[in-house]
Amino acid sequence: MKQPLRDVRSYRLPTEVIGPLRHGLPQVSAQTIAAIIREVPAYAEPFSGVLGHKIARAVRAALGTFLNLVSRPGADPGTPMSSAIEAAYALGRGEARSGRSLDALLAAYRVGARVAWRGLAAISVEAGQPAATIADFAELVFAYIDELSAASVAGHADELAASGRIRQRRLQELAQALVAGEPAHVLQGLAEQAEWAPPQTLTALLLPERAARWVIDLLDPRTLQLADAVPDLPGLTVLFVPDPQGCSRPTLNRLLTGHNVVIGPARPWIEARSSLDRAVRVHRLSPPADGAVTDTEDHLAAVVVTADPSALADLRAWALTPLAGERGAAAAKMVETLRSWLLHHGRREDIAAELFVHPQTVRYRMARLRELYGERLRDPQWVLALTIALAIPEE
Repeated sequence: MKQPLRDVRSYRLPTEVIGPLRHGLPQVSAQTIAAIIREVPAYAEPFSGVLGHKIARAVRAALGTFLNLVSRPGADPGTPMSSAIEAAYALGRGEARSGRSLDALLAAYRVGARVAWRGLAAISVEAGQPAATIADFAELVFAYIDELSAASVAGHADELAASGRIRQRRLQELAQALVAGEPAHVLQGLAEQAEWAPPQTLTALLLPERAARWVIDLLDPRTLQLADAVPDLPGLTVLFVPDPQGCSRPTLNRLLTGHNVVIGPARPWIEARSSLDRAVRVHRLSPPADGAVTDTEDHLAAVVVTADPSALADLRAWALTPLAGERGAAAAKMVETLRSWLLHHGRREDIAAELFVHPQTVRYRMARLRELYGERLRDPQWVLALTIALAIPEE
């Protein structure tokens, strides 16, 4: 069974051992730094600049703290060890902020421990220390490095967690600003703070929150998410998806099948609010059901015609004035026949098929409509007005 490493804080080396070690400390520190630069590529560049001097001082301080810990019999080891642990923890956080991986950090510790031990052991051997003392010393070195590396690992993990939470909050703020239609300079500033690389376009998806959690992993990693973005459509989430226009849009449609999604148009990313507005309007006109994907590009005519509901109602009332004398079901049949006649350019068989009536019934109804409208059914302006007024069937 593997024995635990000795607690470096509970052991003291003889005074005669410490002197030569302290004298050789600068050389050992230099060897340790050189080995880390040589064997851990991630640290070659940091050590070459101003940061390198700070890291070199940290290495010398760590080794110096170790000698202080093991050279003061009877002294309280808590303070110097706590300082070393705090410094190692801070180093781990700094490395995470610099973008260096945990693997690189641990590799640097492994190389540092090996080289430092080799250098310090050589000094001890040269000073004539017995094998038992050197063995104890080896265990102390590795126990010390083990505690420092554990503290750095904790710092690295904490920094990643904290920075991840901060970035998520900033991405949330960016999504909120897009929904609010903030000015371009505000959006660009928020994108920089969130370290979010803006795409050329964004497309708004409007879908249930549960579906959003399911599909977001299938989309571009830069996809922005905001729950309850539309106050009067509770339970819906908006996703802003980068660059799904062109040939990839059908692929997006396939990915979203089964999730009751409305897909807005692709818009320049700083104008993403307009994509959401379109998706919201189409959702109100035709809410998706049974897992359908509703593409707003298939509903452009309805969006245009219903842009001003009050004006459409006025136009409809004016265009249907000749039918004012018709009542109830008879009036409704006249309206649906007139609409079908406009859409099918008067083709009687097509009209009959759409309305599920006999062609003779269509002929009878159109005769009545011509009687009521007269020459207006030949007037291009009236035909245009009727087509717009009856474009959306009245519920």
